[in-house]
Amino acid sequence: MQQFLEQSKKISREIATLSGEVKNKVLNEMADALIEHSDFIVHNNSKDMQTAEQENLSLDLKDRLLLTNDRVKAMANAIRQIASLKEPVGRTLDGWVTENGLNIQKVSIPIGVIGIIYESRPNVTSDTAALCFKSGNVCILKGGKEAQHSNKAIADILRNVLAVNKLPEQAISLLPNSTRQGVAEFIKQDKYVDLLVPRGGEALIKFISQNATIPVVKHDKGLCHTYIDKFADGKKAIEIAINAKCQRPGVCNSMETLLVHKDVANYVLPPLHENFMSKNTELRGCEETVEYIDIPLATQEDFDTEYLANILSIKVVKDVSDAISHINKHGSGHSECIISENYSVVNKFLNEIDAACVYANASTRFTDGGAFGLGAEVGISTNKLHSRGPMGINDLTTFKYKIYGNGQIR
Repeated sequence: MQQFLEQSKKISREIATLSGEVKNKVLNEMADALIEHSDFIVHNNSKDMQTAEQENLSLDLKDRLLLTNDRVKAMANAIRQIASLKEPVGRTLDGWVTENGLNIQKVSIPIGVIGIIYESRPNVTSDTAALCFKSGNVCILKGGKEAQHSNKAIADILRNVLAVNKLPEQAISLLPNSTRQGVAEFIKQDKYVDLLVPRGGEALIKFISQNATIPVVKHDKGLCHTYIDKFADGKKAIEIAINAKCQRPGVCNSMETLLVHKDVANYVLPPLHENFMSKNTELRGCEETVEYIDIPLATQEDFDTEYLANILSIKVVKDVSDAISHINKHGSGHSECIISENYSVVNKFLNEIDAACVYANASTRFTDGGAFGLGAEVGISTNKLHSRGPMGINDLTTFKYKIYGNGQIR
């Protein structure tokens, strides 16, 4: 482990100095390589899918794991989009001259060596590798065992492109010892690794946060809410709510709790119920909700649960303040939405909700690096420091001060 990490640290200094032209050329070649070897990737993914069937993983987890030729094409397109983004390294973020003539420049630089620990989705391998490379960082990836064949196939293809371009393959690596013991050792290597980004289940995040000595930016759970206000457009409310829950229920930006203003519950909930039933959504409601629609009673635990499945909790609230209070108490700081045509109510919600992403009249499913125009994301940070929301290439940089003098002494 130590020898491997020492080499990663050494390589990070070389990767940090690559020009934008070189990085973009390599990234576009990586995208081409993924397309060229699409069948190889899908073949290896089929091994993981076979294991998933044997272990009876849920449909939503299998959907997260599945790769098709179209999904590989989307992975390649994400890399091309990352390549097309403005160079994140070497930007002058600020600059000034002091009274004694010192010229101070605040300049963006790579973070160094970044460890990314994730579960299920093998596209994370290519997304995060590309984002780290574009931002001049070395990445060490630890995917879940359920995607081990897929992740290795993708990483091998990307590493081969580095080798063809006479760049160190270890700039993109899978963690050599991926056992629990290996991970426990890895997350304490703060001498060599500059940042950890864990993204996955609550147990994984908790373990990393409590045991790591390396700085951590958490991609924590997504307990997302949508609030339908008394001033909502009914058609818009139904379409957004259905999309936020049903379009892809097993991802972190899908809605887990729907809040409905008491003044519109009687005519919003019945059509919502009908639409959710057509999508086979399992509904659970508070005491007021079950007066309007025939669904099981929700428990208090339901309102603190990230289902990652086609299950939804519904609660009737008194007003926007009640909705805000509920979200700030039960939410995970990920993505929250209000549906309302009242400008003052919308602004109150957007200003008072404590979350990385707050939406007015749009589905929470847009919390995504690609949807935000970032190409992809390393994770969706629920931290407040140093990054928040979808983490793109600029969030994988830090800065240094360059000070130009002419003999000044203090």
